[in-house]
Amino acid sequence: MTSTAKVPFVDLVTLHKELESELLDVCKRVFETAGFIGGPEVEGFEKEFADFCGAKCCVGVNSGTDALRFALMAAGIESGDIVLTVPHSFIATTEAISQAGAQIEFIDIEPRTYTMDPEKLREYLENWCVLDAATGRYIHTKLGRPVAAVVPVHLYGQMADMDPILDLAAQYKLVVIEDACQAHGAEYFSKKQNRWIKAGSAGRAAAFSFYPGKNLGACGEGGAITTNDEALARKSAMLRDHGQSKKYYHDLEGYNGRLDSLQAGILRIKLRRLSRWNEQRRAAARIYDELLASLSDCVVCPVEQDFSKSVYHLYVVRTQFREELQKYLTEAGIGTGIHYPIPIHLQAAYASRGWKRGDFPITEKAAEEILSLPMFAGLTAEQQKQVVETISQFAASFAIN
Repeated sequence: MTSTAKVPFVDLVTLHKELESELLDVCKRVFETAGFIGGPEVEGFEKEFADFCGAKCCVGVNSGTDALRFALMAAGIESGDIVLTVPHSFIATTEAISQAGAQIEFIDIEPRTYTMDPEKLREYLENWCVLDAATGRYIHTKLGRPVAAVVPVHLYGQMADMDPILDLAAQYKLVVIEDACQAHGAEYFSKKQNRWIKAGSAGRAAAFSFYPGKNLGACGEGGAITTNDEALARKSAMLRDHGQSKKYYHDLEGYNGRLDSLQAGILRIKLRRLSRWNEQRRAAARIYDELLASLSDCVVCPVEQDFSKSVYHLYVVRTQFREELQKYLTEAGIGTGIHYPIPIHLQAAYASRGWKRGDFPITEKAAEEILSLPMFAGLTAEQQKQVVETISQFAASFAIN
């Protein structure tokens, strides 16, 4: 090794030290007013984040899971409806669907981007859905339930291929709710609209998480719904606050899912820097691509499609030697992650659904090979060289060529 310095998987300490005085000012403002829930910090963040995403409305909530759950409910998803998503995601995606009362059905992923494969979505809809003339809804021919929505997951910082997904959704009368929890600032070039669009503005609504490790992370929990549908935004706002249209007037049964003022204020400070941080991640990804090019027999770099501007929430490579390589990197002081080692359809939590190995082969193969390398705003070129030199040493020691 040329260096013994450790390279963390993500560095949240340095970032917060740099922002310490501004973040403490937020605490001071909130303490002085005792406005801990709602108020100007939350309202200010909602406006600024909506503008950032190119959406009309933003509703701050307490997690990305609640953001997706409330968005589905506010969009009219009902108990027994089928919602389509991918099995390659964090389980919060499917938890939100189930907790909204809907039934999960999976569409396998595209192998290069790990996002929903539009052709497999088309095959599912053509093979399993028939129009019910009485209701005007498409019904699953085997399950007898209406297919109501699709949740494409923008994964690792890259948006799903939205044009064909939106076209199919329109054809089959499906609501599209984006899971944008890993895609703050990501962009997609829509040929239909002939312009770049931001994550959070493509579907009927979108869900974001502000978990601390996200590109835009709180110092605790947080989430948001973005939408151009003002009625959906109003219902989401009621759902997060016990169904209240105003204090003590409950128009529906809701939840306690509010974003607190401290987190909103912290997010406002960070949002001002998010575009620069995302560019740092993109620059780091280009360095990785260049440095790893000669090691293609050992690791395969992620693919950024022509229609995509990824913000590289994660830099995920594929390797046939994952366990050995991860162990080698760990012993060298280099942090890594696996996102995600067990597909959702094979999780014990869903054993009763009867899904089995082989049902979604692209997801299953990816889950066996993916490895996330260090990626964060502020990652230095020297740290990246150390990571790649270690991978090169691993490849040499295993005679991979």
